[in-house]
Amino acid sequence: MTATLKIGLSAAVALICIGGMASAQEREHGGPVSRPAAHGEPHPGPRGYERASEPHGWNTRPKSVDRGAYQHNFQAARVYRIGPYHHPGGWVAHRWAYGQILPRAYWGPQYFIGDYWLFGLEVPPVGFEWVRDDDDALLVNIQTGEILQVEYGIFG
Repeated sequence: MTATLKIGLSAAVALICIGGMASAQEREHGGPVSRPAAHGEPHPGPRGYERASEPHGWNTRPKSVDRGAYQHNFQAARVYRIGPYHHPGGWVAHRWAYGQILPRAYWGPQYFIGDYWLFGLEVPPVGFEWVRDDDDALLVNIQTGEILQVEYGIFG
């Protein structure tokens, strides 16, 4: 066999193999394999991140507390996915309720919900903060740890 014939035969075999691989891909994926176009229309991409604006009066906290208006244990009307909860050392799952005292380790600054309005939570009165405990939001007196209100399952 001459060298030219060997090269030609090798090229033919290579083309057959490549064609067979494409057919196998088509069978595996249910149709022709699509290839990206060399040039396409440019994707406009995001125009930037606009942070949700604070509602009117978000930083005007009620100076007095009408306990009767707050003392509720609600099931959240909406669920938000905001990332993992990193519980304090010695944490034990607990279903808290208003009137109970939340241990200090559960309401450190790392658990405060600063953008409470993004989750439909009320403006906390002076001396209170919204705190995350696992999937729940608790309105806590930051002097005593007393729970004034609970939203169960808000971070489900």
